[in-house]
Amino acid sequence: MAKYRVRVSTGEAFGAGTWDKMSITIVGTQGETPRLPLDHLGKEFTVGAEEDFEVKSPQDVGPVLLLRVHKAPPALLLLLGPLAPDAWFCRSFQLTPPRGSPLRFPAYQWLEGAGSLVLREGAAKVSWADHHPKLQQQRREELQARQEMYRWKTYQPGWPHCLDMETVKDLDLNTKYSVVKSTNLYLRAQSAFAQLKIKGLLDRKGSWRSLSEMEMVLNFQKTPATEYVFEHWQEDAFFASQFLNGLNPVLIHRCRRLPENFPVTDAMVAPVLGPGTSLQAELERGSLFLVDHGILSGVRTNVINGRPQFSAAPMTLLYQCPGHGPLLPLAIQLSQTPGPNSPIFLPSDDKWDWLLAKTWVRNADFSVHEALTHLLQTHLLSEVFVLATLRQLPRCHPLFKLLVPHTRYTLHINTLARELLITPKRVVDRSTGLGLRGFSELIQRSMEQLNYSVLCLPEDIRARGVEDIPGYYYRDDGMQIWGAVEHFVSEIIGIYYPSDVSVRDDSELQAWVWEIFSKGFLGRESSGLPSSLETREALVQYVTMVIFNCSAKHSAVGSGQFDYCAWMPNLPPSMQLPPPTSKGQASLEGFIATLPPVNASCDVIIALWLLSKEPGDQRPLGTYPEEHFTEEASRQSIAAFQSHLAQISQDIRVRNQGLVLPYTYLDPPLIESSISI
Repeated sequence: MAKYRVRVSTGEAFGAGTWDKMSITIVGTQGETPRLPLDHLGKEFTVGAEEDFEVKSPQDVGPVLLLRVHKAPPALLLLLGPLAPDAWFCRSFQLTPPRGSPLRFPAYQWLEGAGSLVLREGAAKVSWADHHPKLQQQRREELQARQEMYRWKTYQPGWPHCLDMETVKDLDLNTKYSVVKSTNLYLRAQSAFAQLKIKGLLDRKGSWRSLSEMEMVLNFQKTPATEYVFEHWQEDAFFASQFLNGLNPVLIHRCRRLPENFPVTDAMVAPVLGPGTSLQAELERGSLFLVDHGILSGVRTNVINGRPQFSAAPMTLLYQCPGHGPLLPLAIQLSQTPGPNSPIFLPSDDKWDWLLAKTWVRNADFSVHEALTHLLQTHLLSEVFVLATLRQLPRCHPLFKLLVPHTRYTLHINTLARELLITPKRVVDRSTGLGLRGFSELIQRSMEQLNYSVLCLPEDIRARGVEDIPGYYYRDDGMQIWGAVEHFVSEIIGIYYPSDVSVRDDSELQAWVWEIFSKGFLGRESSGLPSSLETREALVQYVTMVIFNCSAKHSAVGSGQFDYCAWMPNLPPSMQLPPPTSKGQASLEGFIATLPPVNASCDVIIALWLLSKEPGDQRPLGTYPEEHFTEEASRQSIAAFQSHLAQISQDIRVRNQGLVLPYTYLDPPLIESSISI
């Protein structure tokens, strides 16, 4: 007879407890026990409970390989007939064998209805036990089960593949929103729709009557940032600053040579550059920058309220004033083809000509941001990272333990997006200038040129030549966070991978990398994305890239959507009149008539308000309430990472005290660990 002590920890989430009965099977090198009931007088497994049991086995099964947890309804409930499945959230088990130290089995999983969990001891290091035939067989069975549960599908041709699930109702409890998060999101949505419905805006298909009427939307949810945008949206310095610290801070690049299809002359820009210099001199000095929305050229546009919408593919030349002066726009061309019907607009032009040209650039930035920077580069690619992790890496794998915080709720929000946002007759299709077809075409184009370096912030900053442009807080804060994540990842990889050979020989790791390459980047070798990893250094960069894009980058390009879009003329989702082909024709009335209709404006603004704020149940970057790592070295690395992030946050907050518009999107406590909204 062998006695085992068992400690069971139940989660604290709403509904985490259960009335069902539990038993365990202990599997060791010398056999396995029968099912051993975990039973006390009274109710067990209540929310937040930690309970101790003593169980007896007919024999000692030797060194423990794994633990099977069985859950079944009580016999009395079975007599009552079919009932709704009772779910239980298991945090962890601790098993103390007859001889030896306690073994910890992290779970952190929902178990719905009758069923079983198979748990491995928490140490992520490879040991002799990993080669035991029973464990090898168990891993094969788990791999098959994971791949049956999480299947791939093609949602749109040319897009990264995604989860094969139609609605969030079909998701299992381990990937669904919590009750708290779902409820908060629903209530926020209903409140927003009700407010704008009462004001009579949601159903109005016509144009806005005036700029002042648009303040009705702005007033529905004011923030310091929305008020700043409203006050400064017409200013050239603010227009330019948004390419550094606004919603889409990833396009601006240093211009060393003017594009041939953008024939700006010295005479055009002399009023801004001043005497004693020239375009060539400033190009050589490195003070000119370009934002090119050329990927929009010829893209299909939408029809809203029966009216065709329009798009432009502008090029914007910017000038960094000497010293710490502002970044300013020098010239805007609204197409990729110069000529008499595509004038170059200048700050010296008539007020409405220049403001209309800038607004066309802002509309182009909306389209590229929402389709590519936000949807493709964060949501769609992160879903690939998440799915490959859940399919290819067992829960005992060190990379699973490292990455699992960055998978939380991503499958839910992306499935919800395919239900309510990026599907026919929903928000993108009914209220944006490109519609679903245009979004899809943009994503297909971008996928053909998307490169690994774009996803690696240090390489992206170098490639765009923006290492030293002042006041670029996305770069400054992002590089600090990239460095902290990279240092943390390097320590964890060093613990579990002693050499490059150990990286090459990890078949589960290599399968994970290959699946991301083939399903996310569609096997396109020109992307530069690795299809296998050969060294620890390459693994550190790759995992850092995954974590950064699933957390910090999404925060930078997602959290400010409402801030910059609430005052709709700053970032219009659609344009109802074609781009101007000459100067001197613009007016206030024409400007308003070009902006999107009332109902489409409100539709998009509500969506962006919901997508800009986490609806509760948050886990900021660096928080690890689930203790997947049990080794002391890993825990020390986590503590050091948290300390590093706290120092970054302190530095950001001190810096922000001196800014008229604080840059908060990369403050670590405000960065969600995963893409969950």
